[in-house]
Parts: sequence; C-alpha cells; structure tokens
Amino acid sequence: MDQAPGSPQGPSEQGPQDAQSVPTCYRHPDRETGIRCTRCEKPICPECMVNASVGFHCPDCVGSGTGPAPAAARPRTLAGGTMTADPRLLTKILIGINVAVFIAVHADSSLLDHLVLIGAWPPKPFTPSMGVADGEWYRLVTSMFTHEAVWHIAFNMLSLWWLGGPLEAALGRLRYLALYFVSGLAGGALTYLLASPSQASLGASGAIFGLFGATAVLMRRLNYDMRPIIALLVINLIFTFGWSNIAWQAHIGGLVAGVVVGYAMVHAPRERRTLVQYGTCALVLAVVVVMTLLRTAQLA
Repeated sequence: MDQAPGSPQGPSEQGPQDAQSVPTCYRHPDRETGIRCTRCEKPICPECMVNASVGFHCPDCVGSGTGPAPAAARPRTLAGGTMTADPRLLTKILIGINVAVFIAVHADSSLLDHLVLIGAWPPKPFTPSMGVADGEWYRLVTSMFTHEAVWHIAFNMLSLWWLGGPLEAALGRLRYLALYFVSGLAGGALTYLLASPSQASLGASGAIFGLFGATAVLMRRLNYDMRPIIALLVINLIFTFGWSNIAWQAHIGGLVAGVVVGYAMVHAPRERRTLVQYGTCALVLAVVVVMTLLRTAQLA
C-alpha cells in the first residue's frame, strides 16, 4: 500500500500520464482518493470527509463559517461519527491493553488459565471445572486481549494498527469500538459453539478479521481498488485453514460479523442512521448470546 512520492512537477512539466493519475488528499498527500469536496472540489480522504446534505465537505469548508457550528453542521465522519483531533486514539488504547495483558501473562503464567476462551475443563463429571459452560462468560471478552506467543501478538497488533486507524477515522470512535467488540465476541461465540469444549482459544484475531471485513465494505463504498485488501484477506484465510492450532471459527465468525456491521455502518440511510447502525450491532450480539446459550445447554 505504501508508495514512494514522485518528483514534484510544475504545471508546464505535467505530461498526459500524470494528468490521469489518481489525486491525493490535500491534507494527506500520501493518500490517494477519488472523492472531492462538493464545495471547493479539493480531493479528500476518508479521514477528512465531512458528511453533507449532498456528498462530502472538506474540514476547511466546514470550518469556514463564523462562530460555533450548529450540531447538525459539525464535522462528521463517513458513518456519522464525530471527527476528532486524534483519529487513532482508540486504536492506540486497544493496542496498549493487548500489550499490557501480554506482559501480565508472562509475569504470572497462572493468569493465562483464567483469561483464555475454553468451553469446559476438565470434562464433566470432574470437578471443579472452569469455562464458559460453567458461567464464566467473561472469557469471551478477556480472550480477545490475551496472547501467549510473541509472533502472535506482533502480527495481530500490526494488523490492528494498519486496519484500525483508517476505520476509526471513517466510522468515528463509538462505531469503531462497537465494530471491534461485536466482531471479537462473534468470533469467540462461534469458537465456543463449534470447537471442542476442552480446546483453549485466545487472541484478537476474531476482532481483527472483523476489521478486515469492514475495511473491504468501506473500500467498496468509496470505490477504491479492492485488490489489495482481497489479496491480504485471502492470504490470511490460507494461513487460517492451512496451519494447525488456529481457531478458524474465530476468524470466520469475526469476518462475517465485521462485514454485516460494516455494511450497516457505511450504508445506513441518513434519516435512520443511528438506529440501523446500532440496531445491527444489537442483532449480531443477540446471535452471539443465542449461540452461547445453545452450546452451554449442550455441555450442561
């Protein structure tokens, strides 16, 4: 995705090939975009887009009026969220939580047993037992932030940084956080439903695959070139099903949830946007609860 900047050219030096090149955001010259401000026609990237009654406006045009902007005219993201000074704040916090848990687990290895996702261990009728089937539903959340191997957390955090920042900027903080948690919980619930009850699972992969799915939906919405994200997703799916000891259920569950929630986030009609967006999140969470209850009934 990264590309080397070209040599600057004056108007008289511009050739036919340069004239047809994809424009870059006027605030972020390293980002190509096909979207322009409907007022001044400056090219803008997803991070700089401000929803307008028709199309999108750039931050300069939105802030050109005098006095504080009314609530309806305040800068908004593509999905209707509030634009912020640091569009990667939540991504940084999520990475920090994952790293903190990783350090804590390596400082006290016994902590790992209380954080991983596991259905039931030891199998009945042995007691005492632990797992989601024994009422420890919190494991669906704690396992999302737990890693044991250095390569595992390194790969997941690089993916979170690469995918999370643009999504947080395009969706807004609350919608981005909802996407992250719903995808992670969906991946954990599908793992709990289909995997062996004694199989331990951990990692942020479910949430990361949810970000993959939402990124694909967002790129499609903005008419971006889909080939890079599709290629990366295919490579990750090959690793998912090609390597042993990988909970493919978490990856697939997170991916499906990410696509569903992501589609609702960027395609919701303006007049019912909040209802559609958070209503979709609630429906996916309801499916998570149903899967968890069904599996718990099976293991009881």
